[in-house]
Amino acid sequence: MSLKKSNYTSIKNSYLDFLKKKEVKGKPIKNKIEKLNKFYLPLSNWIYSTYKKDNKQKIIGLSGGQGSGKSTITEIIKFILKESYGLRVCIFSIDDFYKTKSERIKMSKLVHPLFLTRGVPGTHDVSLINDVISRLKKKLFQKVLIPKFDKSIDDRLKKSKWIKIKQKPHIIIFEGWCVGARHQRNIDLIKPLNDIEKKYDFDFKWRKKSNKYLKNNYRKLFKKIDKLVYLKAPSFNHILKWRLHQEQKLKLISKNKGTMSKSKIKEFIMFYERITRQMMKDYSKISDITVFLDSSHRSKKIKFYN
Repeated sequence: MSLKKSNYTSIKNSYLDFLKKKEVKGKPIKNKIEKLNKFYLPLSNWIYSTYKKDNKQKIIGLSGGQGSGKSTITEIIKFILKESYGLRVCIFSIDDFYKTKSERIKMSKLVHPLFLTRGVPGTHDVSLINDVISRLKKKLFQKVLIPKFDKSIDDRLKKSKWIKIKQKPHIIIFEGWCVGARHQRNIDLIKPLNDIEKKYDFDFKWRKKSNKYLKNNYRKLFKKIDKLVYLKAPSFNHILKWRLHQEQKLKLISKNKGTMSKSKIKEFIMFYERITRQMMKDYSKISDITVFLDSSHRSKKIKFYN
């Protein structure tokens, strides 16, 4: 389904206004129209076509390494699907379902100290995600509350701050860095990848437990996804670079409140490294569409698998 010229102009103007609000002074977003034409519109049209096959609610997974632009992408797709095709879209991130700080403190004492740091499978409240999805899918729809996690305080916000979904969505976009990830064989966990694994998980108990969560609870959750889009960075080093850039922007916006230093970011990324690297290898097996990004975050190729 192609857009009429008048509709395209409306979408383009809304898109440019949206990006203008996202830009940080002195750091303009490049190649805006190219991204709209070569990435956002084709992807939105594909999601619409997927929905129109049977006119039934669809869960679209969107995954990619830290700093790959998942949040911005989902917001843009949401208003394109609304303005162009009249679809109601609900977005939530796996990041907003991190266990509370007190829950992770308890887990760090009972299971392994590294579970105090949010990130790996085991640090999300999977039962809460399942509950939210079940409520969003109900025929007799009632208001659904979606949690919000504040990374600056490393804790979940109180319920009064949660997002309220008042109408049943046609499309649910479930985004997150590890959405769709597959577990590894235990033999592949033995050799440490970085200093975190080497120093604090020398008996590989932490990564073995996290991998078990991924194999069981998370696999059942990810099976609920109808289609998965994966954003593939050129290399793991680019993910680190993008995450550092993300933090620089956050510092300008928040005036350093709750932000991390360069060394802290490098350490933090180590918690995500193993699964991120595995997903970069597995991309054609886990996704229905892979978007190959270049070093400037531009979509250089989109590959459809079915």
